[in-house]
Amino acid sequence: MTPLPAGSFLLRPFIAADAPAFAAGVRESMDSVGLWMTWAHAEYSEQQALSWFDWCDASRADGSAHEFGIFLADGTTLVGGGGLNQLNAVNGFCNLGYWVRASAQRRGAAAAAVGALSRYAFEQLNQSRVEIVIAAGNEPSAAVARKAGATHECLARNRLKLRGICVDAHVFSMIPS
Repeated sequence: MTPLPAGSFLLRPFIAADAPAFAAGVRESMDSVGLWMTWAHAEYSEQQALSWFDWCDASRADGSAHEFGIFLADGTTLVGGGGLNQLNAVNGFCNLGYWVRASAQRRGAAAAAVGALSRYAFEQLNQSRVEIVIAAGNEPSAAVARKAGATHECLARNRLKLRGICVDAHVFSMIPS
């Protein structure tokens, strides 16, 4: 898989050597990422990261998801993750998600990743629509979607479940230009 350039960042598949940085990034980000990503928890381990990487590899191989690490342009300094999932083959659309570790937030990584991932969705996966679904109240993530050029379509009732509770969510979209 060829890495995806994203300005001063690079998206590439995870490798086992990324597990310590991934786990540390999750643990340091509980006050931000941990509020919105139910998989994130304060004891997130390197073994859990490796299990996630295995899932990413298998999902990429079967075409059901395309998940990447977000790195500085050097390709080694992990700043977060992002991907395309919930691919709808019949209607040609998918979901786009992202997270950035606390120590790397507000530096443009998430918006750069949205740009690279949406291009990949349109050019490589032949998608006609990319959706970004963001829980109501997650203003930093909504700001990223807007900065990346996504169109806010609606506030959908009971669109997501966070820790077993249905919550409203903003639906943003991108289509090929």
